[in-house]
Amino acid sequence: MAEIRNYTSEDMKFENLSKNHLTLVDFWAAWCGPCRMLAPIVDELAEETEGVVFAKVNVDENPDVAIGLGIQSIPTLYLFKDGQAVDRSVGLQGKDAIRAMIDRNR
Repeated sequence: MAEIRNYTSEDMKFENLSKNHLTLVDFWAAWCGPCRMLAPIVDELAEETEGVVFAKVNVDENPDVAIGLGIQSIPTLYLFKDGQAVDRSVGLQGKDAIRAMIDRNR
């Protein structure tokens, strides 16, 4: 899974990550309990799911990205397709709910 560091406002479309496929980005912070609970679920899905790129962004290290996307609570999962956000989920989600989000946007 890619760890995105030091993103700038020009990078917020995630075009390099999501060109011609889906990218699920996990916005998290080290101090966030629900984020730590979600991480192994996302890691498991990354291993099981083909055709989807998985990445993480630490909002403490990249506050401009979080602000630019309007993220007010974490964990937040954003699903990007061709550089555009197509879906999102806020809060701790189960594996089936995340898989359903991916499937409905394929």
